[in-house]
Amino acid sequence: MGGVVAVRAGSIAAELGLRPGDALLSINGHILRDVIDYRFYGAEEELELVVERGGERIVYEVERGYDQDLGIEFAEPTFDGLRLCNNRCEFCFFKGMPPGMRRSLYIKDDDYRYSFLFGNYITLTNLTEDDWGRLAEQRLSPLYVSVHATDLALRRCILGNTAAPDVIEQLKWLGSLGIQVHAQIVLIPGLNDGQYVTSTVADLATHYPTVQSIAVVPLGLTKYHRCPLRLYAPEEAKAIIAHISAWQREYRNHQGLNLVYASDEWYLLAGLEVPPAEEYDGFPQLENGVGLTRVFLDEELPVVGCELSVGKVTLVCGTLIAALLEDMAAKLAERTGLAMEVVPVINDFFGPTVTVSGLLTGRDVIEALRNCDLGDLVFLPRAMFDASGKLTLDDMSPAAIGEELGVRVEVAGTMGEVVASLSV
Repeated sequence: MGGVVAVRAGSIAAELGLRPGDALLSINGHILRDVIDYRFYGAEEELELVVERGGERIVYEVERGYDQDLGIEFAEPTFDGLRLCNNRCEFCFFKGMPPGMRRSLYIKDDDYRYSFLFGNYITLTNLTEDDWGRLAEQRLSPLYVSVHATDLALRRCILGNTAAPDVIEQLKWLGSLGIQVHAQIVLIPGLNDGQYVTSTVADLATHYPTVQSIAVVPLGLTKYHRCPLRLYAPEEAKAIIAHISAWQREYRNHQGLNLVYASDEWYLLAGLEVPPAEEYDGFPQLENGVGLTRVFLDEELPVVGCELSVGKVTLVCGTLIAALLEDMAAKLAERTGLAMEVVPVINDFFGPTVTVSGLLTGRDVIEALRNCDLGDLVFLPRAMFDASGKLTLDDMSPAAIGEELGVRVEVAGTMGEVVASLSV
């Protein structure tokens, strides 16, 4: 059942008298499993809604226009729980988490519904016959799939799942349903790179346009991982980029797009410039860190007001992006006359091998900035906070960080947001 947390004023649901605390059980006889069912079965003009309130069931008959939303917000996107992962990957992020953090950070989701709704990566290893039937009925597209390898034995080894199905057969079936896929390959030194990644990319490319894009992402490890794996070195990153560039030339000649893309970490690790925007073909895997740096670099900054509200600002980031951010900050300071300092924070919480801004904790930021001249304002990266922008991985708010540092703290996801905050 779908627990109602809010009803939009003036909506159909409000006119019916629905209210927070109600539970929407079904639409036109279909039991609702999630917001996807709510949208799919609620798309008809004539609806029968069954609502539970205080242990009683109420039936509503509704007529609506196709462009009218019912106006209901739910507590969770899935009403029957979250589908969990049945794999045992050595490099799994959850194995690199320390103990003692909030429970939600240890939930290993592998739910195809979250892939459709939010772009979460799934492995397709836990789908039931009912799931495949639902995919056929509702055509949930696109899905985001962690492939890692198309060789079945190797993929099962990587996933730690001897029952993992053949992903190529699954891609064929998804293609027959008209469902598109964005694929991810997490590259692991000495395991699925070399000839294996070459064959994996080639296999996936044969399933274009079902496979719309292929992202190649480097393995990430924290100090809490206990596995015989290592990270890539800069020279190795250069070699991988060279391979990807060769594949891109081939696919652009045949398919009219690059199809396979290196995540930004490869270029930053190798010390190479990220490609121009047109090489990303519309940025199909931006949230996976593929082209995010290019978008950041190409951002058109708003015009700075004639007066600035501060004299000096500090920009906080992970060590990976620090050099690029320092260059941008220097150019902005030259334009405005503003004193601007970039402070890269070494990740002590997860270990110094974790260099991205999105995994910084509040406590590491505080320790790195405690004895610095921070000026009038500190900007923290939006990526280090949860979806609501309120809490870090160690449950600290921007206000709490600012209070400990004794300085005003703001959150910014782009340099444009920084500039907008500085103008009077």
